[in-house]
Amino acid sequence: MEKNKISIITVVKNSSNTIEETIKSVLAQEYKNLEYIIIDGGSTDGTLEIIQKYTENISILLSEKDSGIWDAMNKGINLANGDLVGFLNSGDIYYNNALQTVNRYFLENQIDFLFGCVQKYKLMHGYKPWKLSWSFGFYTSHSIGFFIKTEKHKMVGIYDHKYLSADLNFFYKMIKKFKLKGISSKKIEVFGKFEKGGFSSKINYIDHLKDLNQIRIDNNQNKIFVYFLYLVKILKKPLKFIKAYSKKL
Repeated sequence: MEKNKISIITVVKNSSNTIEETIKSVLAQEYKNLEYIIIDGGSTDGTLEIIQKYTENISILLSEKDSGIWDAMNKGINLANGDLVGFLNSGDIYYNNALQTVNRYFLENQIDFLFGCVQKYKLMHGYKPWKLSWSFGFYTSHSIGFFIKTEKHKMVGIYDHKYLSADLNFFYKMIKKFKLKGISSKKIEVFGKFEKGGFSSKINYIDHLKDLNQIRIDNNQNKIFVYFLYLVKILKKPLKFIKAYSKKL
C-alpha cells in the first residue's frame, strides 16, 4: 500500500550525459504516490532541455543559479511536500521497486530514517551508529540510500554549506543531538547504483580530513580526541596524504 507520499530530490548542473538515466530510473519505479523535484543550477550544456522532455512526470522543476550542491538540496527540501524525502543525484540510479521497499520499511517499523543498501565501488550495507564517535563510515550513502520523514529532516535543519561534507554534519546532529531512530535495509535489498566520480570524489583528501575535524568540533566532540582521529587517518593512508599535500603546494 502506497500510504507514504515520497518526495525525491535530484540536484543537477551541466550533466547532460547522465541526467536522463537518473530521471528514467525514478519514473520506472511505478510508485504513484510520488513527488519528483529537480533542482537545476542553471545548466548551459543541454541538461535543461533533456529534463523538459519529462515535465509531465516532474512535480517541481526549479532552474536557477545556486551556491553549490548543498544550497540546491536545501531548496529541494524547502519545496518537498511528501511524508518521506530521498535524494538521487544526477548520474545515480534507482533499481526497480526501490521506493516500494522504502514505503514498506516505514510502514512496518517505527523509524525516522532508513539507510538502504547501495552499489558503489563495493556493496554498501548497514547502519552502525556506534561507529559515529570515531568514524563516519557508519552508513551506506546519502544519494540513493537515505530516506527520512520530511518533518524530521526539517526539524534537524538544512545542510550547512560551510562544510564540504554537509551531509555528515546533518547525520551527526540527526543521531547525536536529535536522537532520531533509524535502521538499514537488508543486504539483498539494493536500492540503486552510485555513479563514480561524484562530488565527494573531487575533494582534496587533506581538505576532507580538516572538514571532518571541524564537523566533530562544532558538534562538541573533544578536540584532543578529534585530532587523535586525524593523526590515525594520516597514519593509515600516508601515501594518500602525501599525494594530497603535494597537490596543495
